[in-house]
Amino acid sequence: MRIRDWDSNLKVRLFGEAAINITFWMFFPFLTIYFASEFGKGKAGLLLIFSQVFSVIANLMGGYCADRFGRKTMMVLSAFGQGISFLLFALADSPWLNSPWLGFICFAFVGIFSSFYWPASQAMVADVVEEKHRSHVFAIFYTSINIAVVIGPVLGAIFYTNYRSQLLLIAGVICIILAGILAKMTRETVPEQTPVFQENNKWYSFLLKQMNDYSIIFKDKTFLLFIIAGVLAAQTFMQLDLLIPIYTSDFIHNQQLLKIGDWIFTISGEQAFGILLSENGFLVALFTVVVTKFMIRYKERNIFVISSLTYAAAIFMFGQTTWIWGLIIAMAVFTLGELMTAGVQQSFVSKIAPEHMRGQYFAAASLRFTIGKTIAPFSIPLTVWIGYDWTFLILAVLAIVSAILYWMMFAISEKPNTITAKKGSA
Repeated sequence: MRIRDWDSNLKVRLFGEAAINITFWMFFPFLTIYFASEFGKGKAGLLLIFSQVFSVIANLMGGYCADRFGRKTMMVLSAFGQGISFLLFALADSPWLNSPWLGFICFAFVGIFSSFYWPASQAMVADVVEEKHRSHVFAIFYTSINIAVVIGPVLGAIFYTNYRSQLLLIAGVICIILAGILAKMTRETVPEQTPVFQENNKWYSFLLKQMNDYSIIFKDKTFLLFIIAGVLAAQTFMQLDLLIPIYTSDFIHNQQLLKIGDWIFTISGEQAFGILLSENGFLVALFTVVVTKFMIRYKERNIFVISSLTYAAAIFMFGQTTWIWGLIIAMAVFTLGELMTAGVQQSFVSKIAPEHMRGQYFAAASLRFTIGKTIAPFSIPLTVWIGYDWTFLILAVLAIVSAILYWMMFAISEKPNTITAKKGSA
């Protein structure tokens, strides 16, 4: 399915979101280092965990609101909220205020609004794209994000240190512009459904209804295993923004990267991290669509299992070297694990989700990332308590357990009438 044949909603989103993603990745990868330097590793890790608790709640609320109030409505409000949060963050990091605590609060709100945005955006794709084309469309959006991951950190390595406040200001302005574009140039896609609320309902009735809907979702053993396995796998790939930048900052100091004649190019820890992040984004941007087309030929079970085992191998490799070229090889293996499920996992969710509950299913599926991101910062204080070697080993073991759970999940889902029975009960 060619981009020119896409629904107009998706075209607007693809180019609008690309702009904010590039700006966002100019500073986001370096924020873990910023908070660690301001608060210390232990406190920074705990604060990041605390901020993600609210994102988990917002994620579930976002899925319900996307189904109840509409995809477009939630995306517009979320983009605007992110814009205001970035503007306040810029103020908190300016010479006039310089408040790391206010900056952290704004960072937490950016995560909350992002959690509201995600389920609605994914559900919109499922609303307007036929099932046979969804993996390809999801892969294109994923590629767009990773093009930003290539460009953003390179620009960030140049501008972040001296112009962090200005980058935050630009991100805020672009988010607000995106909200305006979404409001003017997109249409609502949520399927019609029977009204849930009555005028005599109590103020808390929506919350009870939401809890009931999610209880139905989590009674599905296949889907529950999918989430648990995803949370465990996330403990590896979430470290790309958490443990790995601190690891490179601690161990790489003026290390030689290239030598051509008398010219020697050396790098610091932050530069090494920028290289690794750009490598990941470049490989994903270049190969996501190709690998997705290749992977859909195989059973989903094998794709998910092998992806988790690849993550396990990669994270173990990271812990065994501080040589920049060894880290680059480890990142290539890491990226392979990422590419395997880039388009397949969202298509899997859309396939098993009832049409009228897509927002909530995508929200529930996103718990793999929000809960994973809540737990992942434990790795930072863990390095203080048990060291880097054991921390990386534990992360590798969690990825292996994830592979086992994926195998169990498909063993259940491949039983006759499993998905059909689930849809009938939803």
